[in-house]
Amino acid sequence: MIKSMTGFGRCEVSEGERKFTVEMKGVNHRYLDVNIRMPKKLNFFETAIRNLLKQSIQRGKVDIFITYEDLSENQMSLKYNEKLAGEYLDYFSQMEESFSLDNDIRVSTLLRCPEVLTMEEQAVDDEELWNGLKKALEGATSQFVESRTLEGEHLRNDIIKKLDGMLDLVGYIEERAPKIIAQYREKLENKVRELLSDTQIEEGRIAAEVVIFADKICTDEEVVRLRSHVVHMKETLKSEENGIGRKLDFIAQEMNREANTILSKANDLEVSNVGIDLKTEIEKVREQIQNIE
Repeated sequence: MIKSMTGFGRCEVSEGERKFTVEMKGVNHRYLDVNIRMPKKLNFFETAIRNLLKQSIQRGKVDIFITYEDLSENQMSLKYNEKLAGEYLDYFSQMEESFSLDNDIRVSTLLRCPEVLTMEEQAVDDEELWNGLKKALEGATSQFVESRTLEGEHLRNDIIKKLDGMLDLVGYIEERAPKIIAQYREKLENKVRELLSDTQIEEGRIAAEVVIFADKICTDEEVVRLRSHVVHMKETLKSEENGIGRKLDFIAQEMNREANTILSKANDLEVSNVGIDLKTEIEKVREQIQNIE
């Protein structure tokens, strides 16, 4: 199944008084590059998140934004450090005796002393936290993959249409080749007659020159290989194989190589123009392939 590397997914999950929101967006990249932004409380799950994503995503630069809200009233608790409060009182008594001061210590005074009363976050069950986060991740990933698949389908149809056009261009080059040789022979004979006028033309010599010219401009091998590459790419696009982006990129490189050779051998204006059109179409296909997973 062909997938684009561009996609977006979002999912919001509420479990009890906890709420998880996951947003994902992806663009093309040579490898899988995942960037996760989430609250510090969830950092413990980073490895699990990456492993979960690798099951559905193979390539692309994926940015993930995770938000977490805990609406419960008991998420924070107040802790009283009685031992520390006692030490404060002992030192206050020592100061009273040492400096002959009035000991006017009240509860409100003691409460203002550092660390006597502290706010602590209640311990959260990691398994419950992961279950909620996992549901949000799976929902966002499912939507993300669906959007990539939909765009991948559009890419496939467009590329196949371009490949069919390439086959027509290749067919024209095949049909044109014999005509080029015939035209060259005719021009050569006319030129010889013009120069030698009444002298007998040596058919063997003319034939030898035509053979040399035909060998020089022959693109039969390149045309056969190019047609084979185009057909191979179409078959790959129509297959249900996953992660075909790199394979398609390699085939496109080979197609471009054959088109360059055909263009360099072209000794005919029409074939040159078709060769340029062929290279233009191949380049368009290569650009689109860069966005296939």
